[in-house]
Amino acid sequence: MSERDYAPLSIACVRGLCDKIYDKRKFAGVEIEKMVKDFSDAKNTSQIKRLIRVLGQDLMSSTNPNVKNGALMGLSSVAVGLGKGCIEYLPELVHPIVACFSEGESRVRYQAAEALFNVLKIARGDALPHFALVFDALARLAADPEQQVKQGAELLDRLVKDIVTESQTFDLAAFIPMLRERIYTRNAFARQFLVSWVAVLDAVPDIDLIAHLPELLDGLFKMLDDANSEIRRMCDVQLNEFLRSIKKDPSRVDFQAMINILITHAQSPEEMLQLTAITWIKEFVELAGAGMLPYASGILCAVLPCLAYSDEPRKSIRETAATVNFQLTKLVVSEQAVQVVSEPAGADAGEPAARLQLDAVVAVLTQMLHHSSVHTKVAALDWILHLYNKLPNEMFLQTESLFVGAVGSLTDGADDVVRRALAVLAEICSCQPAAAAAVPGDLESSPYYYKFLRALLRLLAADDNLLEDRGAFIIRQLCVLLNAEDIYLALARILLEEKNLRFVSTMVDVLNTILLTSAELYELRLQLRNFYEPATHALFAALYSCWCHSPVSLLSLCLLTHNYKHCNKLIASFGDLEITVDFLTEVDKLVQLIESPIFAYLRLEMLGGARCAALRAAMFGLLMLLPQSDAFHALRNRLTCARVYPDLSTEESGEMDTICWMGPGADVVPAVDFEQLYAEFRRVQAAHRRYKMLDRSRPKLLD
Repeated sequence: MSERDYAPLSIACVRGLCDKIYDKRKFAGVEIEKMVKDFSDAKNTSQIKRLIRVLGQDLMSSTNPNVKNGALMGLSSVAVGLGKGCIEYLPELVHPIVACFSEGESRVRYQAAEALFNVLKIARGDALPHFALVFDALARLAADPEQQVKQGAELLDRLVKDIVTESQTFDLAAFIPMLRERIYTRNAFARQFLVSWVAVLDAVPDIDLIAHLPELLDGLFKMLDDANSEIRRMCDVQLNEFLRSIKKDPSRVDFQAMINILITHAQSPEEMLQLTAITWIKEFVELAGAGMLPYASGILCAVLPCLAYSDEPRKSIRETAATVNFQLTKLVVSEQAVQVVSEPAGADAGEPAARLQLDAVVAVLTQMLHHSSVHTKVAALDWILHLYNKLPNEMFLQTESLFVGAVGSLTDGADDVVRRALAVLAEICSCQPAAAAAVPGDLESSPYYYKFLRALLRLLAADDNLLEDRGAFIIRQLCVLLNAEDIYLALARILLEEKNLRFVSTMVDVLNTILLTSAELYELRLQLRNFYEPATHALFAALYSCWCHSPVSLLSLCLLTHNYKHCNKLIASFGDLEITVDFLTEVDKLVQLIESPIFAYLRLEMLGGARCAALRAAMFGLLMLLPQSDAFHALRNRLTCARVYPDLSTEESGEMDTICWMGPGADVVPAVDFEQLYAEFRRVQAAHRRYKMLDRSRPKLLD
């Protein structure tokens, strides 16, 4: 190889530059540095370019690592020799050095890091046009498997960060895509490198990284579940810094661009990641206010399941989620909240205002009704109720999609869920379309009133355990939420259409027990006791027709309404009925009720002398129906104590027509056709006999 091939370098200089011994390479580098200074002083740019080409192309093309190291030493020496003059030759210097970062030999990669450090230390801010190339090289070196190369890369990284932070012309917008492209790496060292860059840039007062946060937020959150605790710590610290900046100046934050990222991570199974995301959501809802309404469905999808957490480690998540849920409900304050006067950050003036996506919200809430957690289901039902209260017209259009889920919640094992479901269904029944001219409180005009009650009865008919365990509870709650008289009238009408007579009989017994015993039905009981008032007669007649399916319940209804003479007629007909154990059990329960405070007035009426003859006859009739059980002896003792006293009134006690009422209105003749009602009773009981006979014959037919 002739000396001309490496001119202006001598063969001796090239040999020293490419020697394995560092001191010889260093000596050759000093020679090159002096040569470059001479060329620079003489303004001999052609020789400088020739020298850089020999180093950066001819020597660098060798496959020998020692030759490459020599070329790197030479390029570094050129930069030192040129001083600030090297800025004119930066592309020719930087590109061949950076290319060596991909070499397989770790010594070459380390020498490349050292060479680039020397070049950039001289060029400083003037090297920023080549920043993309340098940053890409740094990102690769950060994940280098060799520790020595990593150490060299760290020194170079600190220098580049200093250059960037002291520059007034750094192009942040061009840098963000580089970060975003690499932020999803799984390499731990690369992640540390990227987070450190985010932290450095965020600390520079003149750099507004918050404006670009939507492009980085997802990647940063993904790092929170890294197996490396140091990466998690670094990322957590930086996210806290971002959140602090957001709270300090929310006007420059694009909340809408980031909320869906947070919603996604708030559903992570990893505790730290989930808590951080929900904490951010809490701040977003508080700071952006109504601007978060369009994202309410996603937020609810993320936070409502968190209400189920009961373990101590996730207590903070549960409490933060509860706060978010409460904050969000406060944003829906009226029908005007559907159209929010809040534009997303950076939105054009012509863009429509943010809107509550009611369809999506209702879909999420309906889905949450099937969640395993009681707290989540209760929160979902509370939301539905809140929406009906605040947006009744809009919610009426959503009722069809909500109705099945709300009815299904009545089978839940938790009382709180059933109570909320009933409250929602009561609201559905009370809610009217905006165009409807219904009278307020007129349940009959609601398209869902009878639909709901029929669905409820179907549930109770299909599940004996539900009827036995929760039936009375559900009916009582309904009577609190809606008008008790309307409920009983509607249920009576529906039951009259029911073909399953056994269920009708059972349901009548349940309704009758509730009527006679529950505090919620006190007003309705009082209304029926005041039988002398004409307004009560229609209610009595309607209930009578339905109560015909249960003789003992019907008897108690007539006792409640003071129709004692008719009670005697009913009791006399009981001898024609099939006296079963269930029948006697119901009579036994009735005697217990007569002995309870509810029928105290009836026991006092037995002291009415001749006027109470019909009542006493009814009591003796009951006594004759009973076997000599505890109930028999209790009733017999009661009748013995209530011996017949003389009538205290001055008028003759003639035959009482129908009732034995001692108070005002006793002379009023009820507008009730008892003969017709009694005929209905006989007809219904005959139908029950046929039903039982058919039921008994079914197994034989199957055989």
